Amino acid sequence: MTTITFDHAATGYTLAQARRLAHAAALAYKDDAQVKATANSWGFDRVKTFRVPHAAPFPLEDTQAYIAASDQMIVVAFRGTQPEELRDWLSDANTLLTPYTAGDGNVHAGFYRALDVVHPALLRTLEEWRTSGQSLWFTGHSLGGALAMLAAARTHFEDPSLLADGVYTYGQPRTCCPELAAAYDQAFRGRTFRFVNNNDIVAQLPPAPLFEHVAEERYFDTHGRLHEKMPATAGLIDRLGGAVADPLAPGTDGIRDHFINAYLTRFDTAQNEAASPAAGRKPKSGRGGVAAAAGLLPE
Repeated sequence: MTTITFDHAATGYTLAQARRLAHAAALAYKDDAQVKATANSWGFDRVKTFRVPHAAPFPLEDTQAYIAASDQMIVVAFRGTQPEELRDWLSDANTLLTPYTAGDGNVHAGFYRALDVVHPALLRTLEEWRTSGQSLWFTGHSLGGALAMLAAARTHFEDPSLLADGVYTYGQPRTCCPELAAAYDQAFRGRTFRFVNNNDIVAQLPPAPLFEHVAEERYFDTHGRLHEKMPATAGLIDRLGGAVADPLAPGTDGIRDHFINAYLTRFDTAQNEAASPAAGRKPKSGRGGVAAAAGLLPE
């Protein structure tokens, strides 16, 4: 069983912090009791969960999130959804843009509505609990990553004192138009890190150029190596390599690469290699549990 220890005094980007927040994103899939118990074990003495229903044409019935706070750190984490459902939904006519009230440009209408139902309660809790200048972190996987990014932006634009120290997302879909993405990147430069695992299908949707990703991407290649930046041509070649690495399961790579368990395995490998640079690397077809992660999306 993986042991996670949160450094409540953490600042700036580190691999260790990215791994911690990936586990915080995974925790959002658990029930309220497990969220509170686990967050308490990580040193957060205040934990509040949110489950707000909405009527958006979306592959889920409510928006779920939690806030965990200590005297030094606050983490806001959003729950995602099943990749097959999100892939199908993002590929159809529901991918409409709507004006974003917290900034210049347009945002995915479904994401906007999913955040809108929970944001007032989140903001009230943040303003109530952030009494000692704690660092502030947003995280989420899949749909939860899109909501984390939008929540960080809206929170800061509505209350400038609430500027996130970090926004870490995993398998996040494209969320907004190019103009809003550029405005976001300017406001959150050096604070946002968007992790993509090789052929993760959700990270490729909704289609460009109507929708644009925010910076900065961190990319796990087909061998599990983490890149700060992958050139477009090299990335295409790498994704093709990943797609044919498992001939027994053609066409499933994009789904398998999206599961949160696949990201957690990648981070475990990256951390081990950082601690032991001479350690060998396994090819994608033998990823030490990533293929087995398919179907292990936490319930």
